Amino acid sequence: MFRVIPAIDLKNRKCVSLVQGIPGTERVALDDPFGVAERWVGEGAGVLHLIDLDGAIEGKRINSPIIEAIIKGFDVEMQVGGGIRSKADAASILASGADRVILGTAAIKNPDLVEELSREFGSESIMVALDSKNGKVTTHGWTENSAFTAVELGRKFEELGAGSVLFTDINTEGLLKGIDPEPTGTLAQALRIPVIASGGITNLSDIELIKRTGAKGVVVGAALYVGNFTLHRALELEEI
Repeated sequence: MFRVIPAIDLKNRKCVSLVQGIPGTERVALDDPFGVAERWVGEGAGVLHLIDLDGAIEGKRINSPIIEAIIKGFDVEMQVGGGIRSKADAASILASGADRVILGTAAIKNPDLVEELSREFGSESIMVALDSKNGKVTTHGWTENSAFTAVELGRKFEELGAGSVLFTDINTEGLLKGIDPEPTGTLAQALRIPVIASGGITNLSDIELIKRTGAKGVVVGAALYVGNFTLHRALELEEI
């Protein structure tokens, strides 16, 4: 089943929407992240995407208490990322009730961590984030470039036991100018495990484009927060 997944990105204990992931570019900054989660669940979300941007950018997971409150507060699937650097970090988040942890920089720097976590907690609990800019995967909150393509790393992590891949096209992320479906489609066709797409969703047609790539879901952020479409309307595309 294809899933439409609302994003709750947390920075300084607020729910924010950044342009290109750059601090200081907040298009939206909402003081009540728990209330935001309540809204999306109330409108029918079956999965929430929770990211600690302070953890991703600065390595300080100051939003953990908010994330844990959201996990405990709602009976929907939760996938959590941002600043997960170690087995202990991942284990703590899974113990709090999250369904999946999202490993980015830590996976690329230490691929064995993916294998270890997948073996201990099950592949379905481990999602690897591949954030791509100009064809290469980036790390450290999109601030450093690697030498690898998303397909190269996706195949590697699939072999190591990851259960899914979160693919973000940084070139379109947060700009509200539409998407390029080709990178997502290339990755989705290269892997057996599910690919969840993120970055640049601007309207409902973009969601339909992503669905046609073979991706199993899409994370939606800025377009929801500025009111380009309703979550209810987007969720209707899950079944079409």
